[in-house]
Amino acid sequence: MTEGTDSFPPGFLWGSATAAYQIEGAAREDGRTPSIWDTFSRTPGKVLGGDTGDVAVDHYHRMRDDVRMMADLGLNAYRFSVSWPRVQPTGRGPAVERGLDFYRALTDELLAAGITPSLTLYHWDLPQELEDAGGWPARDTAYRFAEYARLVADAVGDRVELWTTLNEPWCSAFLGYGSGVHAPGRTDPVAALRAAHHLNLGHGLAVQALRAALPARARIGVSLNPSAVRPLTQSPGDLDARRRIDALANRIFTGPMLRGAYPADLLADTAHLTDWSFVRDEDPATARARLDFLGVNYYAPAVVSEASGGDGTRRDGHGSSEHSPWPGSEAVAFHQPPGELTAMDWSVDPTGLYDLLMRYAREAPGTDLLVTENGAAYDDKPGDDGAVHDPDRIRYLHGHLAAVRRAMRDGAGVRGYFLWSLMDNFEWAYGYSKRFGAVYVDYETQERTPKSSAHWYGRVARTGVLPYPMLEE
Repeated sequence: MTEGTDSFPPGFLWGSATAAYQIEGAAREDGRTPSIWDTFSRTPGKVLGGDTGDVAVDHYHRMRDDVRMMADLGLNAYRFSVSWPRVQPTGRGPAVERGLDFYRALTDELLAAGITPSLTLYHWDLPQELEDAGGWPARDTAYRFAEYARLVADAVGDRVELWTTLNEPWCSAFLGYGSGVHAPGRTDPVAALRAAHHLNLGHGLAVQALRAALPARARIGVSLNPSAVRPLTQSPGDLDARRRIDALANRIFTGPMLRGAYPADLLADTAHLTDWSFVRDEDPATARARLDFLGVNYYAPAVVSEASGGDGTRRDGHGSSEHSPWPGSEAVAFHQPPGELTAMDWSVDPTGLYDLLMRYAREAPGTDLLVTENGAAYDDKPGDDGAVHDPDRIRYLHGHLAAVRRAMRDGAGVRGYFLWSLMDNFEWAYGYSKRFGAVYVDYETQERTPKSSAHWYGRVARTGVLPYPMLEE
């Protein structure tokens, strides 16, 4: 470290991240069948503007150019997800080789460009046929997930060393089956809890399948979106609200995955809904599969209090719904922190990322940490010169990278950072209305234009140096 800079260690992964349904398109090509997001996005009123991922940003056909763009920017890692219905259309049985061929080619292109591939098996695109059979609330889905993991490992396991089982299982369970603002759009609190458990079980079974199929050098982990939950005040009621949301947002996954048990307070908070008899005695131990790394996805903290008796307006950052994503704690109130907001109305607060990294450094000692998603949506537009200047995103990234470096100095074993997202894309229920990308995409022409933040981030990636003061493009 020198005056005016903050240096990251050699070997640090500087990447970007995407998800298959958000970027690939080619929704009906090469044997791919509908996922729950294909169905959900075609359901009137579920996605803003009636948008779908049918074309998205056409990455399926523009993959080689996109990899070249990453290399030109200076990235040394890329986190992508595999489309389950592209590889195993019904969620059962043999793989479709044409689907696997795309990921084989992507992996080869990345390696040829000097970019480390980081593969995520599940980023929310469950084959619709499995949802029709019960979806994640059904135990069988966990076993089908492990089977699918083995198919992908057999195809690219000789070339991919970084493997993530699940991305943000909280969203899959509680937005998909609780509030219904994500696919498949169900609104059953017990189904949400069952889904959370079977995601935990599926993770453990998938790790077993991957360990059996992959070379010893492979590193396997999971990407959670833990919430930095803060009480509005130090009153007993607000502290209990924090405890409740921490249990549902965080410990429902880290309890089984890190300690092999569900938290007793979570079970008590939800006892009026279910007796948790869907958890078999051996399941938490299965979920506690050895992790080589823990992925942390972070965007903004949550500020909570006991119910205020007001109008019930919720600002929990997870869309608008009359149904709560917090089974057993529906009355907890969420509050908008003061200060700067992104286009998602999420607060800009890097201290939440620091707090989470330090928490998991304590709770998973000896396990590497990766920031597998971090970024911000802003209302980006090309200027008269055709360039896209996004100084707000540069400030966001600078602040959060500084928080990562601070956590590393304080003992957190952070080995990499993946910016969300490489390029503008389909933002789930928000359709194409929110732009998280470091690269601007003209959705009419599919032309890619790196924003000023992409050039700034690329310079940090190439040098490993975070400049002070923050030098903008």
